[in-house]
Amino acid sequence: MSRKLKKGYFVRGEFVAEGSERDLELKRELKGTDEQSRTDLKRESAELQELGEELLTLRADLMERLELSEKLKDAVLEAKRITNFEGKRRQMQFIGKLMRLVDPAVLETVRAALTEQTSGSAQENLILHLAESWRDRLLGAEDAFGDWLTQHPDTDSQQLRALIRQARKDAVPEKPGAAVRHGRAYRDIFQILREHLSNHEPASL
Repeated sequence: MSRKLKKGYFVRGEFVAEGSERDLELKRELKGTDEQSRTDLKRESAELQELGEELLTLRADLMERLELSEKLKDAVLEAKRITNFEGKRRQMQFIGKLMRLVDPAVLETVRAALTEQTSGSAQENLILHLAESWRDRLLGAEDAFGDWLTQHPDTDSQQLRALIRQARKDAVPEKPGAAVRHGRAYRDIFQILREHLSNHEPASL
């Protein structure tokens, strides 16, 4: 009896039987690599899960601006309340699933809000740094007061000058070698400087 031939085809001189591992592999490649698609989906899922976790850190005012479903917002609030590790993990998985239902355009607004919050934090840190630097300069150098008024002429100069004098008095230790104890004037100066710097574009030192 003649031997029944297997169904198949040749690829670059190689015979590939239908249904074989090689056949399935080539068909996956022809479809655009099925395995790669699964990898892409897994990576996208992980990114959305991470984005959902970042929602927990978003300020309330920025969260309110987002067009998220009430279900997702409630899930985020619930996640903030959960302290149990396993419970938190399950809740975050739930948030990840909800994030996959969010419209791509809304996801972009989420990323924009997170970026805005980060930028705001960087700006606030710069202001704090500038206020501390100016306070040290005002307490340590007489000409610094004039420099400050040149840049911030709307400052209540009489109030600031009085606070500087008081802060210098407070900084004198009661006993030689004792640690310097800063009083209220020291803190008030910082608040005044911070407020003025917040109302203006911070300049480099």
